[in-house]
Amino acid sequence: MKIKFYGGQEEVGRSCIMIISEQSKILLDAGIKVGDEDPYPKLPDAELKNIDGIFISHAHLDHCGYLPHIYSAGYDRKVFATQATMEILNVMINDYMRLSEPENVSKEGLRRLMRNYVVAEYMKTIKLKDLTIKFIPAGHILGSSLISVSDGKHTVLYTGDINLASTRLMEGADTRTLKADTLITESTYAGRDDKFPPENTIVKGMVDSVKETLMQNGSVIIPSFAVGRAQEVLLILDDYMNSGKIPKVPIYIDGMINKITRIHRHNILSCRKELQMKILVSEYDPFKSNNYKPVEKKQSRMKVIRDGEPKIIVTTSGMLSGGPVLEYLTHMARNPLNKLLMVGYQAKGTLGNELQNGAKEVEIDKKKVAIKLKVETFHLSAHADRPQLLNLLTKVKGLKNVFIVHGEKSKSEQFREDISKKYKATVPSIGSTHTL
Repeated sequence: MKIKFYGGQEEVGRSCIMIISEQSKILLDAGIKVGDEDPYPKLPDAELKNIDGIFISHAHLDHCGYLPHIYSAGYDRKVFATQATMEILNVMINDYMRLSEPENVSKEGLRRLMRNYVVAEYMKTIKLKDLTIKFIPAGHILGSSLISVSDGKHTVLYTGDINLASTRLMEGADTRTLKADTLITESTYAGRDDKFPPENTIVKGMVDSVKETLMQNGSVIIPSFAVGRAQEVLLILDDYMNSGKIPKVPIYIDGMINKITRIHRHNILSCRKELQMKILVSEYDPFKSNNYKPVEKKQSRMKVIRDGEPKIIVTTSGMLSGGPVLEYLTHMARNPLNKLLMVGYQAKGTLGNELQNGAKEVEIDKKKVAIKLKVETFHLSAHADRPQLLNLLTKVKGLKNVFIVHGEKSKSEQFREDISKKYKATVPSIGSTHTL
């Protein structure tokens, strides 16, 4: 068996990995690097005719956004993912098409993609020529999966993005029966300093900060990834508002978050059991709370901005690289009573990263915007931190080889150095091929 890396190595974005056996070639993920000058995996179109199937770990664009390009280039075989991943993937790709208008994507290619979806059930084996593939709950977002691939001689386990800790929304990854000689692991937070505080500590700090702002007649803007992070934030805000620890103000929800939240409700059986029981036993549905006020039109957005009342706005995009948050920020950044709360990863070079680093003036739509509102960070991660990743290694029976991907080079290298005494650890480069 061989592994070839086409994207997501020494970087976060455009994840794309090929597994090559004696009879088969498959892709694990096909992502893009949103907003980058070089956004696509280094996968030649000529190679597509040799691929027997594509397996998607989850519906973030850095893991699935290249699918429209692949199918527009003429690929016409199956793409496998969980039901929830496919539902979210459709929304994400439609939004990507609308906002980015990528080249070399055709309507026929999109139709071909839709025709080739195959639903994968957790823990059920899929046979493809000489390969046996299995999807395992990864705990990252709704529908996310580790993917196990075996040819009978070697077993490769790919984490996609993984979270071992349970959240309000999701159970942690299912690590009970992991077995593989080779692991391909993400390393987003694999650096030596990447240890997250307890979630309760983070949530308490965020809730106190929101309360402080609202009590001073300010408003809170929370830019968030539409999938997973936004729903986690909404559940927290709703819970604390209902308990009286946050003042009762409207929670406005803008962007794709509304659609994605409905998908979570439809797939509630894939969410955390405590959340399922809350809905079944108490008959209170936190996905349909009266505290939420969907913002469906641009005209409604301006009313929200101008009403002058304290409010909470949960909106896209998480790194402030586009979306409704830019409009809210443009109009609300000059008020020092307002606050911007970062709840997720802010990649270098993004507006979110600039603000996190204390920028007092930024450019939005070619206009200078003075930043007088407060900016704070409360990192609600859907990824494993370093201790979790080290723990994951101990959960995989028979593990010998570890390939470290999906992380900044420095973090991946630190992780490699620290596990190399026990495992054959490699930080692969894009375009490299490795034989097991």
